[in-house]
Amino acid sequence: MLRHVIAPTRFFTQVSNEIIRHPRLSAEAVRLLTWQISFPDSVDEPLGATADRAEIKKTAFTRAKAELVAEGYLHEWSEQVEKGRWVTIQLISNVPLTAEQATAARNPGVSPTVAEPTVDEPAVDEPTASEPTVGEPTVGEPTPRSVGRYQEKTTGANTPHPPHPLAERGAQALAAVSRGERKLRLAPRDIAQLAPLAAEWLLRGATLRELREALTSGLPERINSPAGLTRDRLVRKMPDPPSFADQRAVEPVEPTTPRVAGMRECRGDHMHPYLFRPVDGEVLCRDCRQEQAAESQNDASGAIGAALRGGSLVRAALRGGQR
Repeated sequence: MLRHVIAPTRFFTQVSNEIIRHPRLSAEAVRLLTWQISFPDSVDEPLGATADRAEIKKTAFTRAKAELVAEGYLHEWSEQVEKGRWVTIQLISNVPLTAEQATAARNPGVSPTVAEPTVDEPAVDEPTASEPTVGEPTVGEPTPRSVGRYQEKTTGANTPHPPHPLAERGAQALAAVSRGERKLRLAPRDIAQLAPLAAEWLLRGATLRELREALTSGLPERINSPAGLTRDRLVRKMPDPPSFADQRAVEPVEPTTPRVAGMRECRGDHMHPYLFRPVDGEVLCRDCRQEQAAESQNDASGAIGAALRGGSLVRAALRGGQR
């Protein structure tokens, strides 16, 4: 994935990666949160109005609001004011807050409740009159954060990006190319660094054969840096990402043969239509054919019996005449 990023110089809001990549906040919840924290202090807009401006539907807004409350980014209080009316006070924060911390942030003059020290924890001595106290900060100096929390480890550098979903397959493809082409012998470290580029090829629909041909076709006689040449070809010959129409296109599905294809209705005597699959053009099912064969056999046996009886009578009559 190639990126072209320019740092804004005006009209921007600093948002931590902890919010953008939060695993339990949906896209609507992140959008509501970032939209709210981008407002200046003079803007007092309820969360519902922000959802309307962001074109977030009612169901998605309800789910996003519940996610923000569960993660500690949103706190609400319902209070009764004059004439018996009830109002809801909302507090949005760019860091997760507990209920006590949210109360302290809402009322800066009231510090959050501190638990009483146990036997194993020494109590904190109150400052005496002789001990110096910290005065109010002068104008222009930053004040320390009173509530909230960030990640345990925060550095000046950006947090690393998550691994490519096909990085393992990309590494396997590069390892196979390295084994098959001696001019492109890559060290394990080089394969690990180039794996995201190869994975992007696969993500864009390239096959392993196309990747191999792009890396091995037309190699020069002498290669000083196999890793550098491989990186150059991976970047320079990177296939174009599929368009939106290509992504929405559905592969034509061949119609499956219905189960009744080739079946025929039996012409025999059935209470309901009975289908069977003929083998050689027969019009009766197996049961009807067996029944018909049994009846034919019975008819043949009766005819033979009658013929035999008739022959016996003839012979008896002839013998009687001879007497």
